[in-house]
Amino acid sequence: MKKSILTLCILAAVTISCNSKKENQDDTIKNDTIKTAKSLSKADSIVNTAIEAHGGKRYDTADYSFTFRDKTYRFKNDGSKYDYSSEVQKGDSLIKDVMINSDFTRYINTKKQNLTAEDAGKYGESLNSVIYFATLPHKLQDASVHKKFVEETTIKGKKYDVIEVTFGQDGGGKDFDDQYQYWINQETHLMDYFAYNYQVNEGGVRFRAAFNTRVVAGVTFQDYINYEAPIKTPLKDLPGLFEQGKLKEASRILTKNVVNNQK
Repeated sequence: MKKSILTLCILAAVTISCNSKKENQDDTIKNDTIKTAKSLSKADSIVNTAIEAHGGKRYDTADYSFTFRDKTYRFKNDGSKYDYSSEVQKGDSLIKDVMINSDFTRYINTKKQNLTAEDAGKYGESLNSVIYFATLPHKLQDASVHKKFVEETTIKGKKYDVIEVTFGQDGGGKDFDDQYQYWINQETHLMDYFAYNYQVNEGGVRFRAAFNTRVVAGVTFQDYINYEAPIKTPLKDLPGLFEQGKLKEASRILTKNVVNNQK
């Protein structure tokens, strides 16, 4: 009998201890969740909502191809891993560029090319840039991205949240010192406009307005009218100049023949 009572006491103590540990763990998880929610900035929250509106988790396993300026591009995502490629036929040469997790390779008629570090960097940056812009705002939560909420504004009668983006040198690419602003529609949460200034080739300022917005297998793709403005024009002034018709159209960014490659 004494052994039975002793056993029951031990079991009760273990149960109380386990329940206490579980309660402590639950409290820790709850507190961490509250802390995370509190630490999420307004800019992060707006960008997260925009990413969700454009495709959300579908980006994590996306596999799409599209045509841009006579080249066929493809991007395959696997969480933080990715496989980007482009193909173009030039005369008798089929040029294929491949970037797997920042490792760039060029093939001509299936033969691997020996490239200088400078050329590999240049071609890789070009490939990455096209897919980066085609899949915006997917990459705006990368570690190298620094975001700041600027203001609320109105463009053509619609309300927008304005997000400023700069990049850290580590992971921010060759043009890490470029500056961007994104205008997120408060109703649809889509990125209707964005602008940037750049420093290479004597610098410049661009403002892009989205059109031909369509959803392909859950992911939003957009084309853009690309406008130019005088160098050193503040990015915040561009929507007003756009509404006044004072921006000059420089080009059209057309993402054609979008195909979801997942079966």
